[in-house]
Amino acid sequence: MSANNSESPKLSIRPVQYRDLEIIEAHCKAEAEFGYAIDSPLLTERLKNFRSWYGLFKLISIFPNPFRHHLSAYVAELAKGNKFLLGFIQIAPFNETRSTWRVQQVLMPSAEDSAKLGLDPKKVGSQLLRHCFEAILEARTWVLEVDASEKDALALYRQNGFQPLAHLTYWSLPATLLSQLAQEKLEIANLLPLNNADAQLRYQLDCVSMPPLLRQVFDRHIQDFKSSFLSSCINKIQQWCTKTQVVSGYVFEPQRKAAIGYFKLSICKDASNAHQAELTVHPAYTWLYPQLLAHMAQLVQPFPAQSLQLASADYQHEREEYLDKLGAEQSGHGLLMSRSIWHKLKEARSEGLQFPEVLQGLQTLPRTPIPTRMPWLDDSKNLPAQSREIKPPNSNGHNGNQHGSTNLPEGS
Repeated sequence: MSANNSESPKLSIRPVQYRDLEIIEAHCKAEAEFGYAIDSPLLTERLKNFRSWYGLFKLISIFPNPFRHHLSAYVAELAKGNKFLLGFIQIAPFNETRSTWRVQQVLMPSAEDSAKLGLDPKKVGSQLLRHCFEAILEARTWVLEVDASEKDALALYRQNGFQPLAHLTYWSLPATLLSQLAQEKLEIANLLPLNNADAQLRYQLDCVSMPPLLRQVFDRHIQDFKSSFLSSCINKIQQWCTKTQVVSGYVFEPQRKAAIGYFKLSICKDASNAHQAELTVHPAYTWLYPQLLAHMAQLVQPFPAQSLQLASADYQHEREEYLDKLGAEQSGHGLLMSRSIWHKLKEARSEGLQFPEVLQGLQTLPRTPIPTRMPWLDDSKNLPAQSREIKPPNSNGHNGNQHGSTNLPEGS
C-alpha cells in the first residue's frame, strides 16, 4: 500500500445497476487477472447470463416470490473525481429457508488499477464479503466454491473465515466415449421420471449421500426438492432462450421404498456448450454409476456431438475411481468452503411476568404447609397441632377423644 492510502476516499458499496454490468464485462475481457470466479470457470459467460436476465429478475423482485433474492449483487466504487468501479460480488440463497447463502462470484481490481489507486485488492474483496455478511441477516452459513489453483483467492477467503469442506474434481467425457457408453445394455428396472411427489425420496437420498458436516451446512429440507409453478415457467423460458433441454429421473428401490440413484441432464441442442450432468448415487449401490452414465449417453445421441461434464467430491471414492478407469478427462479441481455466522443477541429482561413467576405454584417453597380444614374436626380447631391426634378406639368401640376430651400432657 502507498502512504497516501489513508487520505483516499473510503470505499462505498451499493447494489448493482444495469450500467455496471457492461463495465464489469469489459474489464473482465481486457484484464485476464481482473477477477476470481467462483462456482464456474467461465466468468464471462456468467456475466453475460447475469446481464441477460437482469431485467426479468429486477421485475420479479418487486413482489414477494422465491426468486426475489436471486439478483443480490453489490459493487464497490471509489469516489475519486468520477465514480470508479473497483469490485463486484454476486450472492444467492442456497436453500429455500435462506439459512445458507452462496457466493456466486467475486471480482476484485486488477494489479494495474490497484497500483494506480494505492489499494490492496484483498481489501476490496474483504469489504464486499463483509458487507454481504452484515446485509443478509437471515444467513447463518455461507458457502462458496473456488478453483484450487487460485492461491490469492484462497488467501482472501481464509482471511475472512472460510474453511474447506470438500475437494471437487470436474470430469469431461468426450463424445467418442459417450458413443461407446450408449451401446451398453441397460439393466435398470425402476427408472422413473421426477416430480414434486418424489421430493421426500430425493431428500432422503441427498441426506444419505453426503457426510453429516455437509448436511448441516447445506441445511436442505423437502421443499428444496420441489419446483413451484413460477420456477417451472422460468426454467422453461431459460431453456428456450439457451436452447437446452433438461431431463431428470431417479431409480426406485421397491424393497426399501427409497430412491437409490438420481440424475439431471442438461442437453445443449446446438453444440454451443458442453452437456451438463448432476449425479447422485446411494453409497450402497455403486453399481448404478455405469448404468446411469450409459443412460445419459443414450439421451444425448440424437443431438450434435459434444462432451459431457460432471463433478465428483473427495468423499465419493467409487465415482472417482470409476471415471478414472473409464477414461474421463479431469478438467479442473475446485474447493468447497463454508463460513458460519453467529449473531450477537442483546439479552434484556422484558416487562411483565416471567415464566418462573407464572409457574410459581409448582415450585417448592421453604415454608410450613397449611393444614387442611375438615368439617368433622371443627371442635378441635382451636387446639394446638400436637393435641389433634386421633386415638385408637377402646375396647367398647369409642375413640379416646370422645365428648371433646383431649390427651393433654401430664401436669397440664
